[in-house]
Order: sequence, then structure tokens, then C-alpha cells
Amino acid sequence: MTITTSSPGEPDIVVVGGGLVGSALALGLMRSGQRVTLLDEGDVAYRASRGNFALVWVQSKGLGHPEYALWSKRSAEAWHSLAGILREEAGIDVAHSQPGGFTICLSEAELEQRAAIMTRLHNQPHMTDFPYEVLGREETKRRLPDIGPDVAGAIYSPLDGHVNSLKLFRALHAALAARGVYYRPGHPVASIAPEADGFRVTGPWGELRAPKILLAAGLDNARLAPMVGLEAPVKPSKGQIIVTEKAEPFLRNPMVTIRQTDEGGIMIGDSQEEAGFDTVVGMSVISVMAERAVRTFPRLRELNVVRTWSALRVMSPDGFPIYEQSQAHPGAYVATCHSGVTLAANHALTLAPAIAAGGPLPDAVATFTSRRFHVPAGL
Repeated sequence: MTITTSSPGEPDIVVVGGGLVGSALALGLMRSGQRVTLLDEGDVAYRASRGNFALVWVQSKGLGHPEYALWSKRSAEAWHSLAGILREEAGIDVAHSQPGGFTICLSEAELEQRAAIMTRLHNQPHMTDFPYEVLGREETKRRLPDIGPDVAGAIYSPLDGHVNSLKLFRALHAALAARGVYYRPGHPVASIAPEADGFRVTGPWGELRAPKILLAAGLDNARLAPMVGLEAPVKPSKGQIIVTEKAEPFLRNPMVTIRQTDEGGIMIGDSQEEAGFDTVVGMSVISVMAERAVRTFPRLRELNVVRTWSALRVMSPDGFPIYEQSQAHPGAYVATCHSGVTLAANHALTLAPAIAAGGPLPDAVATFTSRRFHVPAGL
């Protein structure tokens, strides 16, 4: 990404991290009247934004943390507004649609297990108005005529959708440029020092000061957060993706591991591997993903693979987001999650305005502080 703007002078807030999370928050801050400087290490970073599966997904979110289900649903509903804003401000259609999504099951046992998980998920307190259906093979075949003989059924929810993630990334940065956000690529942050009137941020490029700072640096939040009295104990989770050549449109609805993009290619993914910071594509994993995809839709067997890649998700200990303002140094915030696409609308339209106002974060994210990791066992 090479979009830059001229310096707007002393910023009201520095956002560290120019991926999907940081850029969505930066856009929301600028729309709330803040002067924003966005520091970005650039594409040399372990950028999850370049490797995501582009789902706006709700149906399976929130087991053990119902507030996350509500937060995801809220963002999915707000995504129509975000897509309109990006179309207006950046002139880019990010191909957002919400046709409903499927989780395909390749055996009766898998379908029963998935249905049981959904029952547990939706039996949690406050889980109201989360529609979903458990579909047998016949109904799944009626809705998805191209499924193979191994498909036993599916879980369907009308809440789910998807976007073109590369267009989304471009649109966010184009909108930032149009709004006058000062984007500084190639600017890794070495240190952050709280001062009486704000924060001093330094790196090999020099230093700058601002009254507020927002850490949205993905995996690097683990290093940066303690500098401002915060905690972000995140770790990498490797995911691999296959992309095929363009095919005739046949798959309108996204799935957890298969989707057809607006440009016609089929995306297949995504693995979940504990491999540290390794981003090498592994053929053993790729082959398993491809085999399952072909069992789901046999017609995929005829398509050529045009590229594969891997990227690192940003995972907290329990898999849920971390949003927090520093108690020791008010004006410092952290935002981290592994669902940067799904939650982009919330970040731009709900979280950013609250940070711009300088008050407490919204009640909707009150349970997502790092303090939850220090609750004594048994409580």
C-alpha cells in the first residue's frame, strides 16, 4: 500500500498498525473529527489483512462468551453502512453481500456434533434472535445443487456474508487518504513513552507526539501494550488458503472453508495451526483442505490452483477480542482481534467514535478487557 498524505500537523491521536483493524479505526476516528497519524510497518509485517478469508461471519461466534456473538451480529448488520461509506468516500465497491452462509458437514456424526455446538451456543443467556437452521442432505442439495455425495447436511444462517478483502483493504486506505489521514508506511514503532501531555512515539524514522495513542498493531501489540500500562497477550495462529482460477459463478453463499469471490475464483481454507511465526505454505495441510473441498463440490476437481498463501491470525488466549483503555495512562488504547473483516463496521462506526470522545469504551465491549485473563480459577 503506497497511499500517503501530507502531514496535518500535530495529530490528536496516533494509530499504530495499518492493517484492517487499524485502518478501520483510523477512518472512524477521522470521521469523528480527529486528526490522525497512522504508523504502519508495511507489508514486511506479519499482516493478517493480506491473508484473511473475507467472511462477515456470525453463526458460530461466541460459545463461552455470548457478548462476542452480539458484537459480531451488530457488526454484520452495520456492514451495509460501512460498504456504502467506502463506496462514497473511496469510490470502490468492496463486493459486500449478506446472502446467508453454510457450514458443510461431510458425515452424519459431523452434522450431529455441529448441531450440538449450535444448541449450546444459542442456549447461552442473551442469545436471542440468532436464526439458524440444521439442514439434512436433501434440503442442502436443494439449496446447493452442486454438492457431492459425501455431504450429509449443513448449518445455515441468514446472518452471514462476505466481501472482497483486497478491495476492502484498498478502499479503507483510499478513504483515509481522501479524509486527510497522515499515513506513514515503513514506520515501525520501537518505543512509546507516556508524558504529562500525551505520548512520545519513537522509531528508526524519528519521533512524534500526540495526546492519544491507539495500538492496533496485531501481533506486535503484545510488545507495545505494556509500554502504556496495557496488556495484549496475543499469539500467532497460522492459516493457509488456496485460490483457484476463475470459474463460472455457481456458489452465491459463502461457507466457513469455501467461497467464490465476486471475481470468480474459489477460495479454499482455512487451516488453524500452532506454528509460531512460520508462514511457509505446507503441502500436507493444503492437500487436506483441497481434498475436503472436492468432496464438498466435485466440480472443483477440474479447476487449476493459481496461488496459495499463509498468514498469521492474531489470537488472544481465549480467542476473543481485546479492547481497553489504559488505567495508568488514560488516552492510550489497545484494539486487537482475529476477525478484522467481520468487525470492521463496529471498529469504524462504534468503537472509533467512543475513542475520539475520550470517554469510557462502549458497554458493548466492556467484557473484552485483558482483566478477564486474571480472574481466579473457579470464579
